[in-house]
Amino acid sequence: MNFLAPLLLTLGLAAAVPLLLHLMRRRLGTRVEFPATRYLIRAEQENSRRLRLRNLALMLLRVLLIVLIALAAARPVGRLAGTGHPATALALVLDNSLSTGVVEDGAPVLSRLTALASEVLAGASSSDRLWLVTPDGTVRGGNADELAARALSLAPAGGSGDLPLAVSRAASLVEASGLPARQVLVLTDGQSTSWARTAEPTRVAVSAFMPAGSPPPNRGVVLAEARPLRFTPRGTIVVRTEGGDSTSYAVEMDGRVVGRGVARSGEEAELRLTAPGEGWLSAVVTLPPDELRGDDSRHLALIVGPPPAVRVDATAGAFVPSALDALIQSGVVTRGDEVLVAGADAADRLPALLTAPADPVLVGAANRNLERLGVPWRYGTPRRGNVTVTGPRLDDVTASLRYPLVSVAGASSDTLATAGGAPWVVAGEGYVVVGSPLDVAATSLPLRAAFVPWLGELLAQRLSSDPVILRHAAPGGRVSLPPLVTGWVTADGTTPESVLDGAMTAPASPGVYFLLRGLTRVGAVVVNPEPEESVLQRLSPSTLRSRLGSRDAQVTTNPDAFRRSAFDPSAGRSLVTPLLALALLVLGAEGWMSRRGSGRPA
Repeated sequence: MNFLAPLLLTLGLAAAVPLLLHLMRRRLGTRVEFPATRYLIRAEQENSRRLRLRNLALMLLRVLLIVLIALAAARPVGRLAGTGHPATALALVLDNSLSTGVVEDGAPVLSRLTALASEVLAGASSSDRLWLVTPDGTVRGGNADELAARALSLAPAGGSGDLPLAVSRAASLVEASGLPARQVLVLTDGQSTSWARTAEPTRVAVSAFMPAGSPPPNRGVVLAEARPLRFTPRGTIVVRTEGGDSTSYAVEMDGRVVGRGVARSGEEAELRLTAPGEGWLSAVVTLPPDELRGDDSRHLALIVGPPPAVRVDATAGAFVPSALDALIQSGVVTRGDEVLVAGADAADRLPALLTAPADPVLVGAANRNLERLGVPWRYGTPRRGNVTVTGPRLDDVTASLRYPLVSVAGASSDTLATAGGAPWVVAGEGYVVVGSPLDVAATSLPLRAAFVPWLGELLAQRLSSDPVILRHAAPGGRVSLPPLVTGWVTADGTTPESVLDGAMTAPASPGVYFLLRGLTRVGAVVVNPEPEESVLQRLSPSTLRSRLGSRDAQVTTNPDAFRRSAFDPSAGRSLVTPLLALALLVLGAEGWMSRRGSGRPA
């Protein structure tokens, strides 16, 4: 037997009260002999044994009553007797990721999961401690009715969340509860991509339910982006879908369709169009609806405006003018004096793309010029030997001559690429600094196909007269932002929010959220579900069991079996009710015996 409130056993000390009263009873009065009453002596002697037994029985009943009440107050739990289930710490992990919105047998999978969660919570008692945990990291505690109502109100989220982390968090909650019975229950669609890793190991028993059978076929948009980001006002929308064969799609801007196309699964489709309006715009690519509506659309952002006018200095290297010609033909840039591309030792103004000097002798002059221009970076000692460059669009690029970039105290900028663990390309307001000359003797970048689009992206997004900042995030993800961003706003211009500590948490709803510098739009955060959410393939029950992180883990596709696994009485049953019932019987016996004795004449 275990006690949930063992300190209350001290109430049993009150059982000494009737014992002391019994021992302290004394007959009071003066003993007088009356000859006429001597015949009563024999009757008293015959009745004394019965009176002693009655008083002793009353004392024992009163002691037993107090002991039973003390035991009941301590909330004992026993394995072989009792009623209901023991007080249980139970955390319910309810999967409401995007994939649970898929319709099977005429209803979303999530509706089956939430209904089962409500039925499980209906079996809870007032002595249980309950939590509801969702994949987005939200934890709610409360009574069964509150949590059941919350579960039934859940809608499919905009992304996948983190189910293994949710299970680990739930296990930590019940382990810290102090209750002897602890359980984690998981209701999930069993999507393989959501359970790609295993939850942290735990000693808590984990039971999971997942639907039986295979999910329906699905088709979703996994890529939608503007190329280039700056339309002038024409540009290209690139779309890729997964699932099925080919499908039609539509591109909407400002609530109206501006273009249509057809995409084959797994292949990029391009749609040339003219964007309406100027400045930052939001767009969405939509597919015909299927069983999973959440991935039938994907958001993107673009900026409409004149292309930057670029001038290339001879110190920029022999490959830059050819790349500039290709960018002019595609409409990404024009010729002019708005943006300069030059060696760091020769540039005379900003905005500028600054390349490292080809001759190490010029490093001192380059650093002095950077200081004069107000650029908070300096070139370090030249280093030779091939190292891999890491950064967007820079796959398979190496650097054989590089100058590690060293920041000046207080510098605020973005590191766009690294080489050998040191910054190789950095960007700030009005400048981009490259840690190598753009020459084949220093880096393989000019020989790569990515060189021209990489250069165009820097000129159009980083160095144009209008700041261009674009971030992609999953719902609820953390997004780092440059210092010039002071706030963000929804696409419809409402609910402005401030940016704290150079970061923001992506909203839970997919969409485009514009970044602000004061009241001016300077960029956008595009929130979309993870492409993996379109893959509805499920794990087998045995594989899911191995991902739950518990040796005592069970997975079932039977709702009745899952309901029975909740609040397992095998850990012990509550003995409070039997003890209170027995106390009532003892109280009734004590009252009957007291009345029977008091009814006799003295």
